[in-house]
Order: sequence, then structure tokens, then C-alpha cells
Amino acid sequence: MIEFFGSSYSINEALVYSLQFSQIRSQQQEQANRSALSKDLSEIVAFVQKYRNTLDDDTYNSIEYSIKLIQIPKISNTNRADAAIEFVKWDAFSDEDIAAYEKLNVIIKDKTIKIEAVNVGKLKPSEVVRKVNELLSGKSITQSLHTTLYKVFAVRPAKGSEDPFNTQAEFCLYDELHDDYVYQDAWVSFLTHFMQITDLDAPQLRQKERNGEQLVVDEHRV
Repeated sequence: MIEFFGSSYSINEALVYSLQFSQIRSQQQEQANRSALSKDLSEIVAFVQKYRNTLDDDTYNSIEYSIKLIQIPKISNTNRADAAIEFVKWDAFSDEDIAAYEKLNVIIKDKTIKIEAVNVGKLKPSEVVRKVNELLSGKSITQSLHTTLYKVFAVRPAKGSEDPFNTQAEFCLYDELHDDYVYQDAWVSFLTHFMQITDLDAPQLRQKERNGEQLVVDEHRV
């Protein structure tokens, strides 16, 4: 397209998502694309969660909105050709059948309370340190060493990075609202395993940090 219309009409510099138009993208453009995409995805997820939490129970439990399955053992002595699974149309149930189903459903299902929240189950650095130390035997980490560890494993970018969303999402996520980072339970499990088996002590790990060396996560997994 650029060859046909000329570079003066090129729009690859004017779009955030310019993958199909851009021939050569700079590192800054790549970072801008990732940041914009990560932000948009997080906003979409937040919107969906907020929408679900505002639904009344009748809508949330209706078959038009979602389908929920309940498994009931069926004892049959008819013949071997019977289907292993039988689907019953809810609309065909009588009022008596529906009442019996609701009674059974109340007995077996866990009660779910929908509350809008953010960062549920995520951990602050101090909580990571505390949990790791509770699990370690004969070793411990400090807040300072935790900083060294997330740097040498490149789990998250440095403070003030041009692309704060560039994290290893399995272990760490960027919290845009508070402009900081929260950690996953998987990071606690990984650090506990690593610290328990590694021959590297704190001074050696800090030396690697100063030298700009990095360790590969996959080489130290459980």
C-alpha cells in the first residue's frame, strides 16, 4: 500500500494497532502496542465481571444467560444401547419436577455470593515474603532479596518502565489503579522451591543483579 500511494499517505505512525499497516516497527511502537493491548484487555475483563455482578439472580440463573449442569446417577436395567448421558429439557419439567430439582440443587451446590472486587487473591511483596518464609525450612528471604529475585527472574519491569504491563503474568500483574505490582500464589510456590534447592546464597544473587545477569524460570521450576 505504501509503495502504491507513497509514504506521505502512510498511516502506520498514526495508529496504536498498526500491525497490518506497518512494515517496520520500532521498539517504542512494540511497547506501545503491548501496553495499549494489555490495558484494553484488563478493561474488558473488568467490564464483564462488573456486568455479571450486577445481574439479578433470575437473569444469572436463566438458561438464556448461561447453562448449568447437574449430574445425577441413573440406574437403568433396560438395555446396553441406552445413552450414557441423558439431557432433559428444562422447559419440559412440571412444577413438581422443578421444585424437586431446586431442592436437590440446594443440597449439593455451594453458595456463591457475587461481590465486585479487584485484586482478589493477589499478594503484596510483604505477603509474598511472609508466605515464602512460612514454607521454607532452614532458609528465609527478606524484602530486599525478594526485589533481587524478581529482577534476576525478569518477573516484572523496573519502576518507571515505559511498558509496566510487561510482566510474567503467571507470577505478577501490574495494578494500573495504584501504579504498583501484585503477585500470584504461583510466585510464592516458585520462590519456595527455588530457595529450597538453589546453591546460590543472597550475596551471589545480588551480585547477579548488579551484573545484569538473569536466571531462566523454566530451568528452576518444580
